[in-house]
Amino acid sequence: LSSTKKKKKKRSRNNFSCVVLAGAGVFGHLSDSFLGRKGSLQVVCVLNGVFGMLTAMAPNYWAYAALRLLTGFSAGSVGLCSFVLATEPVGPSRRGAAGMSTFYFFSGGIAALAGIAALFPTSWRMLYVVTSLPSLVFVVAVLPFVSESPRWYLVRRRADDAMRVVRAIASSNGRSIPDDVSLKLDDEGDDDNGAGAGKVVDSSASASGSIIDVFRSRTTRFRLVLSVVINLLASVVYYGLSLNVVNLKTNLYVSVLVNSLAEMPAYLLTALLLDRFGRKPLAIGTMLLSGISCSAGSLIAGAGAMRVARLACGVVGIFGMAATYNLLFIYTAELFPTAVRNAALGCTSQASQMGAILAPLVVVLGERVPFALFGVSGLVGGFLVFCLPETKNKPMYDTMAGLEEGEKTLLK
Repeated sequence: LSSTKKKKKKRSRNNFSCVVLAGAGVFGHLSDSFLGRKGSLQVVCVLNGVFGMLTAMAPNYWAYAALRLLTGFSAGSVGLCSFVLATEPVGPSRRGAAGMSTFYFFSGGIAALAGIAALFPTSWRMLYVVTSLPSLVFVVAVLPFVSESPRWYLVRRRADDAMRVVRAIASSNGRSIPDDVSLKLDDEGDDDNGAGAGKVVDSSASASGSIIDVFRSRTTRFRLVLSVVINLLASVVYYGLSLNVVNLKTNLYVSVLVNSLAEMPAYLLTALLLDRFGRKPLAIGTMLLSGISCSAGSLIAGAGAMRVARLACGVVGIFGMAATYNLLFIYTAELFPTAVRNAALGCTSQASQMGAILAPLVVVLGERVPFALFGVSGLVGGFLVFCLPETKNKPMYDTMAGLEEGEKTLLK
């Protein structure tokens, strides 16, 4: 009976991850198209809250399972949409710190969830109600005061709306923008009509972006393939080490607590070093740190006092990969132009969910084999990052044409 319950739980987790994977792709595309960053965030938060409330009223298991899948479809895109909305208006010098600060709220939410769950130990229905309400409250009490991304306005050829948001940001910072300043896309010329001499700008082509557009460009196609593989490997290690506590043969609760605490300083260290060393060196260093630590853990037998040594290897491994996992959000967002940024991030988020699906399959391979596979994944991922360009203090391009032209200029 116990074995059957474990299989059902694992199957349920994998099904949920598969639906999250699909939702990330769908809403990633919608965020780049007509819905926008703010519109997509509104939709996913409402769906998340409504489906969660309905789950609390599920009359049977099948209704419960269906509603959980629908919740997964929307919940997987909340972080994606909010992250891009929060970081796109920020300039290069503060973008790394702003991006990393978002993950403290994620960790804080997990910590708060533990406390809320302790208040309702016997009523899972009430727990679903309480944890679903914040999404709806956020839509009503917070989102109306959040502006749409000025970059999204700009790629939709709504320069006046973009300028309105930029002026509002400047005003909130106690500054002002001269009246003669205007905004233009990076694929526009310098003449008065904004399209360049003798150049006709196809607004529909610039305004809309999809994953197909990413694959049409050799530059973004190469970056996307690498980003997908790197995110997949990072996710396998990140989720795998969290689940691998069952193979450490130490106190389960202590192991989970130590792993959780190891993530917090990783966020802080990454935020402090991100703008000093750059995205690429830090991603390489943290992935290699995790890979080397896990490889060492695979060589340690799990008997006697050596259990503690292997636990230490796991803690260092999850420290490194937690830093990498969150850093990749910022790095990936800067690698792609505004027109396709959410579509690309949606694709890499799908790869991360695939890693979450594969992680349990690695954990069941025994005591030492998972550590070896995590080590190989970290090392391979670290070496793959060498092939990506550095994005520190570089502009976030708006269009595919602007990125191509900007990359050519850098190579000259």
